[in-house]
Amino acid sequence: MTEGRPGHYPVVVVGAGPVGLATAIDLAHQGQDVLLLDNDDTVSLGSRGVCYAKHTLEVLDRMGCGDKFVQKGVSWNVGRTFLHEGEVFNFNLRPEEHHQRPGMINLQQYYLEEYLIERTAQLPHLHKRFKSNVTSVVPGEDKVTVHVETPDGAYSLTTDWLIAADGARSPIRTMMGLDVEGKVFMDRFLIADVVMKAEYPAERWFWFDPPFHPGQSVLLHKQADNVWRIDFQLGWDADPVEEKKPEKVIPRIKAMLGDEREFELEWVSIYTFQCRRMNRFNHGRVLFVGDSAHQVSPFGARGANSGIQDAGNLAWKLKLVMNGQAPATLLDTYSEERGHAADENIMNSTRSTDFITPKSNTSRTFRNAVLELAAKYPFARALVNSGRLSVPTWLADSRLNTPDAEPFAGNMIPGAPMADAPVETPEGEGWLLRQLGNRFQALHYVEDASTLHAATVQSLTELSGNGIVVEPIVVARQGQAPAGLKTLIDTRHCIAHRYDMQPGTTYLARPDQHVAARWRAFDAAKIKAAVARATGHA
Repeated sequence: MTEGRPGHYPVVVVGAGPVGLATAIDLAHQGQDVLLLDNDDTVSLGSRGVCYAKHTLEVLDRMGCGDKFVQKGVSWNVGRTFLHEGEVFNFNLRPEEHHQRPGMINLQQYYLEEYLIERTAQLPHLHKRFKSNVTSVVPGEDKVTVHVETPDGAYSLTTDWLIAADGARSPIRTMMGLDVEGKVFMDRFLIADVVMKAEYPAERWFWFDPPFHPGQSVLLHKQADNVWRIDFQLGWDADPVEEKKPEKVIPRIKAMLGDEREFELEWVSIYTFQCRRMNRFNHGRVLFVGDSAHQVSPFGARGANSGIQDAGNLAWKLKLVMNGQAPATLLDTYSEERGHAADENIMNSTRSTDFITPKSNTSRTFRNAVLELAAKYPFARALVNSGRLSVPTWLADSRLNTPDAEPFAGNMIPGAPMADAPVETPEGEGWLLRQLGNRFQALHYVEDASTLHAATVQSLTELSGNGIVVEPIVVARQGQAPAGLKTLIDTRHCIAHRYDMQPGTTYLARPDQHVAARWRAFDAAKIKAAVARATGHA
């Protein structure tokens, strides 16, 4: 690709926020040429999206860049909810051991974008053009024409596929005359990024009706560099201009922290929010990801997490379509699967918002009764909703799944996001999910890998076909498989337990680390049929 020139490009991504960057990185990491356009040339100001969930970190790991985020971010698993000053509820996002990643990290969005930009520089297939404003989009049957304005002049280019990651107000969505449907919530919240030294634990703390902010709610998160994120509920009638002034913000923070606590105000913003989505995320050769396709309230950290997971779902499918290895209708399943995820996120986000900001006396009375009861009675704690935190979507009803033919225990059903587990490889100790992704893989379980029958070994090595790679992986309690087959030793028996693996059990993993199919015995023909189904051929 030639920088700053008109021409034709296989894929163009518009928008270099977290979701656009992740989408471009995922495609380029898998060897696809991508052009990334953005109308700015800076990273975000302030913390903005701050919480990144375990599954999102695993998606970033698969893209080759997860470690830096975890190293810089503040890892946490525990959240606590308070009424007035007393704790009424707590939760743990990672209740079981032996996973590599924490339940969540807190990291300012400018670091997220900075590290993603650094990753783009490592990918020769990814080209970036900043200060490039898309002013018109003309979809066609075999290409999309994009008009771009820059400080050096305007030009037009064409692309096989255009990915719109241009945010909640999505100019591309408007240019195409497409709508989003949903609900706008009548409330305002103040975000304050505060630099201070404090010994509070790395946990999520949420208050209902605290004495320092009566009648409203407050949320506290620890971030990198001793920056603390505080969200104050203000109410719809609050003046957003006045409330951002330091003389209004600082007294609120002092009331919370005490006059003796020294702090520095780093960034302030006022936000409102909505829960909305497009009916479809794919429109011919134009594909929508992240906030351009769907928006949720911030309670539950489902915005950026969902958008990055959009990227993970879309990239492998688009690559197969572009390579001629799958029909274009495979992209319909991107809209179906991520539309289902958006519906889940909107439902949970709306319920959280209705609980946090009740809009009637009846709902407020119910909310307050739940909180009072939760301090004493366990049954009420399940009803406390200060934000159901982001979790990956189980794609149980996806038409890409091959249904079970035999009984299995546990959660790893077709469509499930795959659970991590410790493993031992020839290179040393590692993690299952670090061995998975970016291609189809067949995981075959035996007690002793060295005892694999020669016929099974040969069949495992011959699973690839029609240009689609299926990598065989032998999972075992001990031994090394012959013929150079990748062997993972289930050191703590976690894989066998979490996947209900018995000798002969075989799983087919999708390139985005979701379960595509599973069987109690290895059968090459069934695996090939499941691959065909998972690539839209069935």
